[in-house]
Amino acid sequence: MDYAILQVSNRYARTYARHPMTTPRHPGANAMQKPGKPSSDFPLFAHNNGQWAKKINSRLRYFGPWDDPQEALQRYLTHAHGATPQKIPVAQKSGKPPKPRPDFPLYPHDSGKWAKKIRGRTHYFGSWDNPQGALREYVEVRDDLLAGRTPSNGGGLTVRELVNRFLTSKRGLVESGELAERTWHDYLKTAEWVLNFFGHNKLVESLLPENFERLRNSAAKGRSKSTLSNEIGRVRVLFKYAYDQCLIDRPVRYGQGFKKPSRKTLRQERAKHPARMFQPHELIQVINAASAQLRAMILLGINCGLGNNDCAQLPMRALNLEAGWLNFPRPKTGMPRECPLWSETVRALQEALTVRPQPKNPEHQDRVFITKYGNSWDTSDEDRPISKEMAKVLREARLKRPGLNFYALRHTFQTIGQQTLDKDAVRYIMGHVEDANDMSAVYNEEHPSDERLRRVTDHVRNWLRNTPSPPPVSGATDGAGRGLEQVGSE
Repeated sequence: MDYAILQVSNRYARTYARHPMTTPRHPGANAMQKPGKPSSDFPLFAHNNGQWAKKINSRLRYFGPWDDPQEALQRYLTHAHGATPQKIPVAQKSGKPPKPRPDFPLYPHDSGKWAKKIRGRTHYFGSWDNPQGALREYVEVRDDLLAGRTPSNGGGLTVRELVNRFLTSKRGLVESGELAERTWHDYLKTAEWVLNFFGHNKLVESLLPENFERLRNSAAKGRSKSTLSNEIGRVRVLFKYAYDQCLIDRPVRYGQGFKKPSRKTLRQERAKHPARMFQPHELIQVINAASAQLRAMILLGINCGLGNNDCAQLPMRALNLEAGWLNFPRPKTGMPRECPLWSETVRALQEALTVRPQPKNPEHQDRVFITKYGNSWDTSDEDRPISKEMAKVLREARLKRPGLNFYALRHTFQTIGQQTLDKDAVRYIMGHVEDANDMSAVYNEEHPSDERLRRVTDHVRNWLRNTPSPPPVSGATDGAGRGLEQVGSE
C-alpha cells in the first residue's frame, strides 16, 4: 500500500485533464459541436462564435446564428447583391457566463473557454462550465507564462510524485522505529505546503531559484524565524531525497534567496521573547495543583530535564524506584541518559502508578503514564495532551504567559544545572548530543560519575527548596505557599 498516496494524493493530487496552454485561435469542436452545412452547395461555414460566416475580400462576415441557416443565407444573398447587411451581434456574447467573483483573473472567451492575455498572447485554460478547473490550470502555469517560459507538459518527476515517494520512504522509517511519528507529521505538513504552492504537476527539474525565493517569502508570513528555519530545512530534505534516489539528474538549485535565517537573526528573535523558565515558587504552586500523573511528569521535568515526549514514552524498565535512579536513552537523539531521582520524584511516581489505568493497547503495557481513557500520552498529531494539561494548570494558577509551558522545565533544569559548571554532567542528564567541534567530548569514552550527576540534581533541588515563596495570590491555587518538602504529601 502506498501510504503517502492515501494520505496526501487523495486531497491534493487529483488528476485534471490538461488543456494545451495555448490553442489555435479557432479551437473548433473543443468548444461546441458545429452543425453541418444544410446542403453541399451552402456558401457559408459554421464559425466558432456560433454564426454562419464567409470570408469576403479577406474579411470575415457573419450572417446569422447556427440555428437559422436559411435566414443567414438570405442575409448573405442580400449582401452579395450589393445591399449593406444589417449588423448581426455575436450570438455567444449574450450567453457568456459572468466571472465567479470580481477578482477572477480569467475572462470568458468566445470559443467557450476561460482565457487570459499574457505578454501579448491569449492563453486558454478550460471550458466555461468549469471555472475552478480553469483557474487551477492557470495557477499551475502562471509563473512560467509571466516569465515568458513555455510550461512543460512533458514527462519527468512531478512534485506530487516526489512527495508520495518521500513520505512513503519516511513512513517505512516510522514503522521500523527509526523515525518519530511526530517528525513524520511535520514532513507531511511541509509536503502539503509545497504541493499547494508549486502545484501537483510541476516538474521538479523545472524549479528555479526564483521559485524557492517566492516559497520562502510565503513561508515567512505568520511564522517565527525559528519555525521558518525548520520549514526550510524540511524542504531541503524533501528535494535532496529526489537527487539521492536518482529521481532527477542534478541537485535542485535553491539560490541565495532560500537560506535559513542567520544565527544572529534567531538570537535577536529569542531576545524579544520572555525567558522560558519557571521561578521556584511558580513550580511549587504548579506541582501541588497538578493531578497525580502530571505531578510526577513535572517533577521528572525539573529533576531530570525530561520533555513531553520523554514522559509520554517513558517505560517501566527505565525506573529503579528502590535505588532512586532513571536510566532512559532520550528517544529524540538516542543518547544514553541517567539521572538520580529526588525522594519527592520517587514518591510522586509511586502515587502515579497506583492510579494508573490499564492501557487499551497491549503495546502500551510497559508505559509508565496512561491517560484516564486508557490511551498513551504520546500522540502522533497536533493533539498534545501533556501540553494541554499543563496549560490548564498554569491558567488556573494564573501563571500562563508566553513561553511558559511543560517544555520550559527542560530550559529551567539546564539553566540552573549549569550553575554547577559541570556542563558534561548536565548534557548527559539532558540527553544532548555532543558538539561535533568539541573533540574532548567526542573522544571521551566514559560518562560522568554518579557523584557528578547527583551534584547537579541536588543543586537544582536546593534551588527549588531554599528560595522563599511569595505570599499566596488571592484566588490562586492552595499550593502557592507550600515548600518542596510538602509536595505530594496530601
